[in-house]
Amino acid sequence: MLGFASAQAAQQEGNPEAAKIAREAYQAAKDQDWNKAIDGFRKASEKDRKYTQGLGAAYSGRAVAEANDQRFQEALADLAEAIKINPKEARYYEQRAAIEKGINDYDKALADLAEASKINPGEIKYHNYQAYIYETRGDLKNAMAENEAALKINGKNKEALERKQRLLKIQSLNAPQTNTPVPAPPKTKKP
Repeated sequence: MLGFASAQAAQQEGNPEAAKIAREAYQAAKDQDWNKAIDGFRKASEKDRKYTQGLGAAYSGRAVAEANDQRFQEALADLAEAIKINPKEARYYEQRAAIEKGINDYDKALADLAEASKINPGEIKYHNYQAYIYETRGDLKNAMAENEAALKINGKNKEALERKQRLLKIQSLNAPQTNTPVPAPPKTKKP
């Protein structure tokens, strides 16, 4: 994404100073020098608002690096900044949900996945991920509901089909056992 945006930035007309700063920021992002990339995109976007998407992507890239380094709170803060910049980018919510799930903040992860699903309603992976989290929590009702939403999008999705079978099996094992009384044999009268 950053490579495409870099090529696009080089060709776009507009503020030449902003374009130069943005090209340097794109290179810094490519080199994974996230602080330099964020600083550059911030400066470029102050001069020309079309570079704000690059700033969001740089925050997201830095968040991934921070999460890989187990600096989860910093990663969450950077993703919050990316979302402020571009609240309609479902990928940022998905990335944040993955971190939140990793630190066992399931409610926030589910909320972020629901938001990503609102932005991109045809994307099955958000429903599959929510179903997985609900299943992990033992909430079979909501797991099945999200799984059914995934199957409405793609009835042949392997992950959703396998989860459905697993959930049905768990439900049947957890179903209350009913003891149906066996009728007593008829009483016979002795002659």
